[in-house]
Amino acid sequence: MERVIDYFQTHTGLSSSTLNRLFVSVVIIFLLWGLRMLILRIVWRRTENVKLRYQWKRSLSFFIPFLGLVLVSTVWLHAFRQLGAFLGLVSAGLAIALKDPVTNIAGWFFIVLRKPFAIGDRVQIGENKGDVIDIRLFQFTILEVGNWVDADQSTGRIIHIPCGKVFLDAQANYSSGFKYIWDELAVSITFESNWEKAKGLLDTIASRHAQRFSKAAEREIIEASKNYMIFYQHLTPIVYVKVRQEYGVTLTIRFLCDPRKRRMMENEIWQDILQAFAKEADIDLAYPTQRFYNFPTEKLP
Repeated sequence: MERVIDYFQTHTGLSSSTLNRLFVSVVIIFLLWGLRMLILRIVWRRTENVKLRYQWKRSLSFFIPFLGLVLVSTVWLHAFRQLGAFLGLVSAGLAIALKDPVTNIAGWFFIVLRKPFAIGDRVQIGENKGDVIDIRLFQFTILEVGNWVDADQSTGRIIHIPCGKVFLDAQANYSSGFKYIWDELAVSITFESNWEKAKGLLDTIASRHAQRFSKAAEREIIEASKNYMIFYQHLTPIVYVKVRQEYGVTLTIRFLCDPRKRRMMENEIWQDILQAFAKEADIDLAYPTQRFYNFPTEKLP
C-alpha cells in the first residue's frame, strides 16, 4: 500500500494525506454503488410490481448520492475548512451563474417535501396537462393529455418540465385531495318540445351513471377536509334549465366523474340520451336555424 502511495506521490505531486482521502472516497463510492445494485436485485426478485420497483429505484437514486455526498464530505472536511473562504466565493459565483439549475433543485425539494403532486397524479402546470410519470432533481415528466385530443385523453407525448416551474406557474391537481371532478353536458331542445319530460329523462340518466361516485365522493370529501377547506352540499347529479333565445331550451347536466374516465362517461350518457329522446315524439333536439317570413304571401295565424 505504501509503495502505491509513493508511486502516486511521485507522479502526481499530491501529498499522502490527499491521496488517502482520494482512496477512501473512491472506496465509499464503490461500496454505495454496490449496495444500491444489491438492494435493487433483491427488490427485482421479490416483486414484479412495476410501481413498487420504480419507487425503490427512484428512492435509492436520491438517497444513495445524498449519503455518498455526506460521507465523502466528512472525509474532506478538514481540507474544506482550510479552503472555506475560497469555496465561499466560488459558491456565490456559481449560484449566480447557475441560477436556473439552483431554482430547479429548490423546486425539486419543494415537490418532495410539500408534495403538490406525486407520481401518478394528473396535473396541469401552466398550459401543460398530463399524468406525472417521473420526478427528478432538475425536471419532472408528464404523459400529456388533452391538447388536440378531446376530453382529457392521452396524446402519447412525454413532456419534461423544469422543477422550478412550480414557483412560476399555478398547479392544478386532478387527483390529490378530492379525486373527482365536476363535469357538465349541455343538451338543447326546441321551444316546442316538452322540456319538463326531457328534464326528467336527463335526471334519470344522470343519476344512473353518476350514483356510483356519490358515496365514494362523500368519503373523499371527509378525507380531503382534513387538509383543505372543501365543502359540497350536494354531490348528486342535477339538471339546470336555461332558455337560449337563438334556438331553444338548454338543459345542462352537472355530475361527478373520475377525471380519467371523463370521455367514456360522456359517451355512455350521450348514447342513453339519444336513445331516450328517439322514443319521445314531443322532444326534439335543437340546433341553430334561421326562419324567413314572406309577408305578402304568408298570413299570420
